[in-house]
Amino acid sequence: MTAASASAVLDRDGLDALVTVLVAQGRTVVGPTVRDGAVVLAELTSADELPYGWGVELDAGRYRLVPREDGAAFAHSAGPQSWKNFLHPAHERLWSADRTPEGQVAFTAEEPAAPSYAFLGVRPCDLRAIAIQDRVLAGGRYADSGYGRRRSGALLIAAECTEPGATCFCVSTGGGPAADTGYDLALTEVVDTDGHRFFVRVGSEAGARLLEQVPRRTADESTRTRALTSVEAARDRMGRSLPPVDLRALMGSSMDAERWNDVAARCLTCGNCTMVCPTCFCTTTEEVTDLTGDHTERWQRWDSCFDLDFSYLHGGPVRRSARSRYRQWLTHKLSTWHDQFDSSGCVGCGRCIAWCPAGIDITEEVAALESETGTETD
Repeated sequence: MTAASASAVLDRDGLDALVTVLVAQGRTVVGPTVRDGAVVLAELTSADELPYGWGVELDAGRYRLVPREDGAAFAHSAGPQSWKNFLHPAHERLWSADRTPEGQVAFTAEEPAAPSYAFLGVRPCDLRAIAIQDRVLAGGRYADSGYGRRRSGALLIAAECTEPGATCFCVSTGGGPAADTGYDLALTEVVDTDGHRFFVRVGSEAGARLLEQVPRRTADESTRTRALTSVEAARDRMGRSLPPVDLRALMGSSMDAERWNDVAARCLTCGNCTMVCPTCFCTTTEEVTDLTGDHTERWQRWDSCFDLDFSYLHGGPVRRSARSRYRQWLTHKLSTWHDQFDSSGCVGCGRCIAWCPAGIDITEEVAALESETGTETD
């Protein structure tokens, strides 16, 4: 089997065998599972740990698990985590230093061997997010070596969306429920009177080699058609959308809009939106030491532009108000990100809407700015 236009069908036993093969290869398999009242991403040892029979209900500031009668494994929307949690972790030790008996200081760089990851169930929006973080953190002059180690060799097994959530808006960001590029294997779940199965498309030679090691059958036309039509139908069932305008122009013309005061009155500046966003990448560093003063460590941790000290310069922070900090986040995400990285920083996953404790909706805010400024549509 080659990667060129190859496809097959797996049943549930075949999916379990896929996980078994990955674990036997020494890979750390990460995928969705139910824990603490949510579908979270965690290490899996068996496909039985997937969230079979669970879906979610979403809205602004609201997330609930709901049971499903069809037993589907991937019929849920994005949870509170993204693959960023594994490729660009929230805390990472960079180096340590120790005072030697001779009074010298010895530095030790922290370069642990990275796990050999296999990500199972990567949504198309998250595939785009990983590609964006690849450009930000693995490209350019100042590549993040830790990210590079974890990303190198990671196997991406996508799960195409057939049931988008109420907070999803990937189509209006230029994406969609189909996995277009960046995957090794793409699964489309099909549950009907003919059974529970997964239509599989191969996206790389590594994916082709993996598929050859698990029980499968030739893709029949009925399964192929059902899978493709289910994904295509999902395009028209997005819960939300951004207005069809030039977002770069809109953000640039909205710096003094009154709407920023409205959202600032509701925003808690908690930074939840940046923590759950699969593309936000900002970090800071901090040093910690033991009580003797003979050992110290430098740690990198996530930071947020909603932090008051994020823009601190000598004398105080540049962005003191909630208005200025929310405006910075949104204008960077939708506008100036293009200037830095040649793309938008938003993939339409909807996490920032669902996990905002104040229920602030990015699509609603952009629409309000468009209405206030009267920006022309594309």
